[in-house]
This record gives sequence, C-alpha cells and structure tokens, in this order.
Amino acid sequence: METLFSLQRNLLQNVSVAFVRSLMNKIDWDNNRLIGIRGPRGVGKTTLMLQHIKQRYGVATRKALYVNLDSAYFARHDLMDVVQAFHAAGGVCLLLDEVHKYPHWSQCVKNIYDMYPAMKVVFSGSSLLQILNAEADLSRRCVSYTMQGLSFREYLRFYHKVAIPAYPLETLLHDADKVCVDVLGMVRPLQYFGDYLRSGYYPFRKENPAAYDGKVENVVNMVLGIELPQLRGVDVGNVRKLKALLAVLATEVPMLVDISKLSRTTELSRVSLTAYLHHLEEAELIRLLYSDDTSVRRMQKPDKILMDNPNLCHILTLGNANEGTVRETFFCNQLAYRHAVEYTRPADFRVDGRYTFEVGGPSEDGSQVADRNDAYLACDDIEYPMGNKLPLWLFGLMY
Repeated sequence: METLFSLQRNLLQNVSVAFVRSLMNKIDWDNNRLIGIRGPRGVGKTTLMLQHIKQRYGVATRKALYVNLDSAYFARHDLMDVVQAFHAAGGVCLLLDEVHKYPHWSQCVKNIYDMYPAMKVVFSGSSLLQILNAEADLSRRCVSYTMQGLSFREYLRFYHKVAIPAYPLETLLHDADKVCVDVLGMVRPLQYFGDYLRSGYYPFRKENPAAYDGKVENVVNMVLGIELPQLRGVDVGNVRKLKALLAVLATEVPMLVDISKLSRTTELSRVSLTAYLHHLEEAELIRLLYSDDTSVRRMQKPDKILMDNPNLCHILTLGNANEGTVRETFFCNQLAYRHAVEYTRPADFRVDGRYTFEVGGPSEDGSQVADRNDAYLACDDIEYPMGNKLPLWLFGLMY
C-alpha cells in the first residue's frame, strides 16, 4: 500500500493543472459512486484522473488512490486486498486506470461497488471497453463518459495559451459573425489550423515533437496488436491485414465503400472484413458513416469510411494525405463527439437529421446544397463567414 501511495505522490507532483480538458467539468464527480471514462489510447485519460486527485484532494492525500492495473505491482498483488487496505486506512476515492488489463475487471469493480458503499470508484479503459455486456453488467451502476483527443479549441489553449470559450453548434451556425469577430480578436486561427490537422489531436506532442508521429503509430499498433485480440477476439494472424486495411482506408479519397474490392485487397473474407471494420470504429481508428443512421443498414456495410481524426490521415499516409479527406475527417470528428452525423448526397453530411453540410476549400460554390433548407458550407482557408459559407475551423470550438 505504501508503495502505491509513494508512486501516486510522485505522479501528482509532476502532473500539471495549468491546462485541464473540458471533460473535467462535464463529469459529475460528486453525485456518482461509479464513473467510467472510456477513450482511445493517448488522449489523456490518465492525466485527467491525476488532475482530479490533485485538484480535489491534494498531492499528499491518502483519501484518494490512483492505481494502474497494467503495472507489474498487480502481477503479485490482488486488487481486492489493496481495496480492503485502502478502505481500512480511510480511503474514499479509488481510481483504477487501464482497468481492462485486469482479469475479470468488471466483476471486481462490481464487488468494490457493492462491498464499499461509501467509496467512490472511477475507472478508465480502452474505447473497446464494454460496460453493458461485460462479465458483470455495470450499466445500472455506472455513469460512463467518453474522452477523445484535443479539439481545435483545446489545442489552442494547450499549445498556444489562447483561451476561447466552447460554443454549441446552434451558436456557430446562427451567430457565426460574432463568434468569428470574438475569436479573431484573440488569435488568427488559420495560422495554427494546419498544424492542428497534422499533429494537434493527441496531447503528448509537447514532450517531444519530433517523436509525435512515432507515438501515434505506437498507439495504432497497440490497438491492433493487443487490444483488438484481447477485447474483441481478433485473430493475431490477421493483424498485418488490419494494418494493410488501415493504410488503404487512409490513402483513399473520402472513401465510398466497395466491400468486395476491400475484401480482395486485404485478403479478408467479406464477413471478417465487415466485423473488423466495426471493431476499428469501436477502437476509434476509423469512422463508419451511413445514409440513414437509424436504419437496419447499420447492421450491414457502411456507405462511407473516414479515419477517426485528421492526424491519422497524415501519419498513416506518411504525410501524403488527401486534402479533401483531411477536411472531411476533421469536420466529422469534431461534430460526431456530440451530434449524430450521417452521410448524404449530393452534399457530404447531415447532422442531427436536420442540417446539411458540404465540406471543401475556399472556392466551394454551394451548388450541392443550393436547394436544401438549413444547409451550410464548411470551408477551409477563410476567416469570416459569407452567408451560409462558414470557416471550417469554426467547428473545432464545440468542446
């Protein structure tokens, strides 16, 4: 136990609270006994948990305990023994990181919840973490939150100390002129937008910018080689094929799906390919889009495939990403965090079943959405709106 407290103190002394993700204020830390934080590798779940302890309990606290269940400590120690000792010492808040790495994790979490009613439990894990269909169903007990990478707004705050408030979609659409005037009074967004699209989504670039691409590749490799086989039963013999599949998807111009062609290219059966596409989306490496988000078509093949975030477009194509693909990927990534995004033609996206969007460059003329109500253009390389033609960067200010 003392080993864990000593490790925690070292971690807390080194974690900064100068920048805190917006999710921190969305989580109801006070009124929920069991909180789950899911998200892809590298987006900052560990940092968020440590910041919560530092802000709420202080560096030297023994009321809260952070443990990483992927550490060697738990190869020799039982989690329930640790919890019992922590409770006996007056502990009130237990934070379990990388929870999916612990055998029978969901049953252990359920036991902690039931046996120690005065203790709050926060756990984090992979995007692939199943709360509803886990070994012990935690859905009735747990309030779950999803964490994704930095928004453009958070990137500006984290890397350039520019503090812009978050705006809901309706404000961006109906009061875009005022928002742009306010933002441009603080920063010229286009000065930094290209950098964000290339290497601003994951918050670990500060440590060593030159190693950023390699770290993102490591994230992808860990998901493909460890998490998918462990959490979704993917045959490790197909990991190479999954890497090839991602390379194909990242290289294609915003991809309209041809399952037969993909099946031949990757040497995967249609059944396996369809299942793997859904697993890759669960892991937040790709995004599958459908022309009707509530249709039974969701059980079949998607209509369009994008990478999950624009940094993956650049890194998986070795810097040769298609500009149109990157734009669409950014737009979809930022909106899908809080809104329902569907594929539509002749435009690009329908949002919340109401708004139609065409995403493009500054010369986009709007012909694809000319006959649509609630239709907008999201265009790169412009600073101010022109009617229904809005700056693309504007949609990075929503969280």
